[in-house]
Amino acid sequence: MRTLPLLAFGLWLAAAPSVAAAGTNAPSDADLALPRQALQLAEQGQLDSATANRIAGDPLVPWIDYATLHRNLESVDAATVRAFLDRNAGQVAAALLRDEWLTVLARRRDWKTFRAFRSDDESAKLACADLAARLDTGEPDARWQDQALALWRSGKAQPADCDGVFAWLTAHGKLTPELRWQRIDAAAENVDTGVMRAAASGLAGDQQALAQAYARFIDSPNDSASGWPRSDRSRRMIAIGLAKLARRDPGGAQARLDRLQPTMRLNDADRGRVLYNIALWTVASYAPGSAQRLAAVPASAFDAKLHEWQVREALARGDDATALKAIAAMDPDQRNDPRWQYFAARLRERAGDGKAAIALYQQAARTATFHGFLAADRLHQPYNLCPLEANVGPNERAKVAATPALVRAFELYRIGRNGWAAKEWKAALAGFDDRQRIVAVALAGDIGWYDRATFTLGTDGSGKPAPDELRLYTLRFPLDQANTVREQARANGLDPAWVAAEIRAESAWNPQARSSADARGLMQLLPSVGQHMARTLGLPWRGAESLFDPRTSIVLGSAFLRQMSDRYDGRTYLAIGAYNAGGGPVSRWLAQRGSLDPDFWIETATYKETRDYIMRVLAFSVIYDWRLDGKATPLSDRMLGRIVADAKKQRFVCTAPNATPTGTPASAAADDTQ
Repeated sequence: MRTLPLLAFGLWLAAAPSVAAAGTNAPSDADLALPRQALQLAEQGQLDSATANRIAGDPLVPWIDYATLHRNLESVDAATVRAFLDRNAGQVAAALLRDEWLTVLARRRDWKTFRAFRSDDESAKLACADLAARLDTGEPDARWQDQALALWRSGKAQPADCDGVFAWLTAHGKLTPELRWQRIDAAAENVDTGVMRAAASGLAGDQQALAQAYARFIDSPNDSASGWPRSDRSRRMIAIGLAKLARRDPGGAQARLDRLQPTMRLNDADRGRVLYNIALWTVASYAPGSAQRLAAVPASAFDAKLHEWQVREALARGDDATALKAIAAMDPDQRNDPRWQYFAARLRERAGDGKAAIALYQQAARTATFHGFLAADRLHQPYNLCPLEANVGPNERAKVAATPALVRAFELYRIGRNGWAAKEWKAALAGFDDRQRIVAVALAGDIGWYDRATFTLGTDGSGKPAPDELRLYTLRFPLDQANTVREQARANGLDPAWVAAEIRAESAWNPQARSSADARGLMQLLPSVGQHMARTLGLPWRGAESLFDPRTSIVLGSAFLRQMSDRYDGRTYLAIGAYNAGGGPVSRWLAQRGSLDPDFWIETATYKETRDYIMRVLAFSVIYDWRLDGKATPLSDRMLGRIVADAKKQRFVCTAPNATPTGTPASAAADDTQ
């Protein structure tokens, strides 16, 4: 191996604090041109000494050095890697390179060097390689055996590096039949029949044949299971196989269960598991027999998801009594969610129980949620919104902004290296308290990295809910392109709060957002849609990359929203659904349930993603009304695309959590919004 000289290093730690010492005195675009160029040259293997010397001291030097090493990792020597790791100890770039270096060493089976670089805090994906290295370099001790057996018992497929480890365990009589069955059982729960078969290969004749039969059944259930031993394991394998079958063929799973139950006699838990999946995958398509299959599921097998589907199925059929009963069967935490408080109120209102409806609407209306806003509409009362502002002072900004990892994160983001930036962001936040986290989000907003608020606020550093952070609406709902949003909303006859809400839901205001389906930019348009809308508007099409331009995205996306709105006669909730799922599913759901009220139709949308998306965009539109104008189009009107006079728009109030709002159900008023 040759030694690869690193041309840029060493001074960045001393320089980093001064880069952002004033908090907002971030480097200009011109200042970033050189590190951006140096990083590109490093990735191409063309970084020269002169350029390296010019960027010495820049916060991105560790990443430039990383790029140089990454490109040459197959030929670089251990001393060069060690020098980089020592120089950048504790940094994201070092952790990333060490992982990659260890992967190279494992592939070479250079176990001695691997052990020299391996540390206990390394990623779990290298656990097999570590065991293989220790096996190769010394006699396995008790700790090694415990770790190897833990991987075996997990029932998960392991990398090829574990093949030798498991072979050693086999050769030394460590993998008893009991341990093989433990792996088979765990793999069955993971529905991984490949692992089941591999583990079964070491069993004796009849036992191996039975284990292989279990795997075949899970892959393709058949009646041969009736000849299995009447054991708890056999019954569990039947339950796993039939639950899997139910996803694609609920009726087939039911028929197979009916034939096997008389002889195999599945216990309540196993039978409930199968019936649960049969009901879930029947009702998720609103297939015939949904109500009967839901009724067949024992109460002990119900969970929050199935309770929700039982409500939706009843709503879809117009069976208010069954829907109310299903809500009542939920556990208190679920039942007291604003969503189900609202629907319980709607159902009671339709049944003529106005007093109970008002009480439930009042509870839901205390929350700044989609259903809370709808509940306020039913009561004809203002929306309850209690904003908090971060109020970050200059000293706080300066202190947090000087954090080296945050300096690197911001610079990486500004030169378009979002993946690395996110890693540095995570590393920076690991050392922050809750207040510093909020300050960091505010600083990110200063440079247009708005999605940090979406992914950061709402949970504290330990992952526990931090509900007050959700009230930081200015941070969580940015409005970077307000003039363009207003202009294009006006040009297309749209509600500007709706356009802003679509952007927030689609990209969290990240102009560089790109989905796995290749939707791009602020409004997440597919290139084909962007090209079509450009042609429709008579605008030049500058290719898919143009969708990353904020103005282009808003111009084309707003026109597309107008097109969707026209397709559905101005009914905004349908246009939002089509924007997410496409016109086909929405037309199908309209054909099936088009007579339902909009709020009921949204709740019964078949796709969870689309169902939640419609609610999210509509709720976000209320927040953007607050940001844009300080008052809101009533959500019940917005759903239907109604234009509301300024005097009839909703006001915002902040009501204490223990206060009792007053009002009357909308159905009791002359201007019923439904």
